[in-house]
Amino acid sequence: MWQFLRPDSINVLESDNVRKALPRYRKVLLKKEKAKFLRRNLKEKVKKAYKILNSCQLCERKCKVDRNKTKGFCRVGSKPIISSAFVHVGEEPMLVPSFTIFFMGCTFHCQYCQNWKISQWFENGKITTVNDIAEMINEHKNCRNVNFVGGEPTPQLPFILDVLQNVKVNIPTVWNSNFYMSLKSMNLLKSVIDVYLSDWKYWNNKCAKRLSKVDNYLEIVKRNHDLVFKDAEVIIRHLVLPNHFDCCTKPILNYIADSYGKKVIINIMGQYRPEFKAHRHSDISGFPTQKELEKAWKLAEELNLNWIK
Repeated sequence: MWQFLRPDSINVLESDNVRKALPRYRKVLLKKEKAKFLRRNLKEKVKKAYKILNSCQLCERKCKVDRNKTKGFCRVGSKPIISSAFVHVGEEPMLVPSFTIFFMGCTFHCQYCQNWKISQWFENGKITTVNDIAEMINEHKNCRNVNFVGGEPTPQLPFILDVLQNVKVNIPTVWNSNFYMSLKSMNLLKSVIDVYLSDWKYWNNKCAKRLSKVDNYLEIVKRNHDLVFKDAEVIIRHLVLPNHFDCCTKPILNYIADSYGKKVIINIMGQYRPEFKAHRHSDISGFPTQKELEKAWKLAEELNLNWIK
């Protein structure tokens, strides 16, 4: 498997950004510490998580449906449903190779979603079991982490916690999320996740409502970043959208610099493409310009951010 490592990932654990922002993750990979989920009994958390399914409030939509009987806004019911699970080598260098589990469903309706077939259920997915997922993770113990993503992992939180109490190998966990988790979910995740990999999209609630169909985005995402920063290690992704530098990219980077400094890693992503329903919105119907990308990168340098170049 290791022959699939990208050249820039081989010595990345010795890099300054990893040593500054991900020291504990590094220690787990060097077998000097245990992953967080192995350090505690998850039985009570699993019990509380499954109980929430009776009136679901796992994300901040809080649709309160009984997911044992019907599906929530995310269209996830009472069983874990995945799209795929494989060794991913396209993630951030310090995460490669990552055993990545793509769950079906999402709490957002992003108009430009690049995984829209998964997030919006244009494919059926595969119903699986907690034990099967745990065994897959055990079999991939040589990966640098197990990466829970989607879609969005939040609706699948009870199953994920149940999975982790059946995992036997010392492997770091990555929570790869849009960060719209409720406080109930945040409390369940506390002291379980090693690295939070967030997708910070907007600084403007109007942009979030129009392009992802969510309310109170900024307040919730800021709150959740502040909470996880106190609990675990963090990598923040920011996808540069065309025509959104001033309203979103610039203030997000400024906030990260002011609030977290070099203690988080930020990946300023330039691979936006107009997928799904992006053509319906004139501001995001094209690609970001080279000038927009360079402005984002220049600002990251000026702010002295710990960013992936």
